[in-house]
Amino acid sequence: MDYNKNSLLNLTEQTSFLYKQSIGRCSCKRRRNQSVHCRRRGFRRQYRRSTYGFGEKVVAFAGQIRRRWRHGLKSLFPMEDISVMGIWELLPHLYKIRMKLKQTVEAALRFKPHAVVTVDSKGFSFRLLKQLRARYSRQGVDTPAHFHYVAPSFWAWKGGETRLKGLANFVDHVFCILPFEAEVCRSNGLGATFVGHPVLEDALELRLDKDTNTYKYERNGKDFRSQHGIPQGTTLIAVLPGSRLQEVTRMLPIFSKTTELLKGSFPQLSNVMLVAPNRHVEKYIADMSRQWPVPMTFIPGGSMHLKYDALKASEAALCTSGTAAVELQLAQLPSLVAYRAHVLTEWLIRYKAKVPYMSLPNILLNSSVIPEALFDACCPTTLASSLRELIRNKELREQQIVSAEKVIRLLRPPPLESPVLDSRCASIPSMIAASTLLYYRK
Repeated sequence: MDYNKNSLLNLTEQTSFLYKQSIGRCSCKRRRNQSVHCRRRGFRRQYRRSTYGFGEKVVAFAGQIRRRWRHGLKSLFPMEDISVMGIWELLPHLYKIRMKLKQTVEAALRFKPHAVVTVDSKGFSFRLLKQLRARYSRQGVDTPAHFHYVAPSFWAWKGGETRLKGLANFVDHVFCILPFEAEVCRSNGLGATFVGHPVLEDALELRLDKDTNTYKYERNGKDFRSQHGIPQGTTLIAVLPGSRLQEVTRMLPIFSKTTELLKGSFPQLSNVMLVAPNRHVEKYIADMSRQWPVPMTFIPGGSMHLKYDALKASEAALCTSGTAAVELQLAQLPSLVAYRAHVLTEWLIRYKAKVPYMSLPNILLNSSVIPEALFDACCPTTLASSLRELIRNKELREQQIVSAEKVIRLLRPPPLESPVLDSRCASIPSMIAASTLLYYRK
């Protein structure tokens, strides 16, 4: 296949993650940001040498992170329109999602991409890739290479691994973010590469002038407290209610009642809430904040430095199960993970799940080092009691901090052997993924 001067269809949940440093010219004007300069310069060399030679034309559907793009992204529709999690929760949105799927398939066919990249959202993504492969097959033309970022959680569900064999019919290569996934995918006939977890990109962006061999965010939380008028001696708890509207509407009232119960134990109690870049979530939290029981500082989802500064300034975190649990490992902030869903979704998880934990750090360590309050146990009384213990017990806090370093090490990929990437770039997730894509041969 001729990949010269290609167009690229990128359908992602974190749209800028793979391509913001993979396509385009280096914009570093000062060498003090050496790590970023090195990464961009290295990829310019790779771009020129690659058989593919991708251009900069990108079409996608994306969330508000699309604001970070500088390479002409055209979004088909906001990612929030199809951001639904659960079984019962999905039913009211089925028609809209089907229409968005049809819209995306038609747009892809008109765009005539040489590569299609889907990120997570496997229910939507796999249907899209399957339909595209079928349409191209009926037309009798070469099909674009299909990449999927974030392997399905086959390891979490009974019978999950047996479903991998069928994916090879419409997925050419999977970018895995967990260390044990790639080998299992390959053993089932599905091409795969362990690229590392996206949260490692946060560490690199936050520490541009430091060594990329360590993934640890070091910052003084006192500055954050001073800048936001948080009095000395205040007990600050970070609240991370989730990124999808239905989980935020379910979890935030529980977190509010939990905070109310904690006021008696911590007279100078305050919260810092990390708000996901989702316009529906932002509106709901703004309305909900009017009845919040303690002073609240809001951190917008698009501000990475501010987000991690807030975490460093906090004593503990209360978060909904999800990616936030991994971000808290990077910040080394002791946390409590909570989760509730519709009763039918909870029943299905109990029946089908084969792992005893829900948060990724516990799954990786095969340990309950991070306390989890799930389903019926996720109630204000239980959450308040666990947070009191977590804040007051130094031994529990130290255990989580030590475990956080282990989790981040497990999520780091081995260096990629590449003629165009030096040692500083070879362990960066986006560079590994982009290099694999650019040099891929069907």
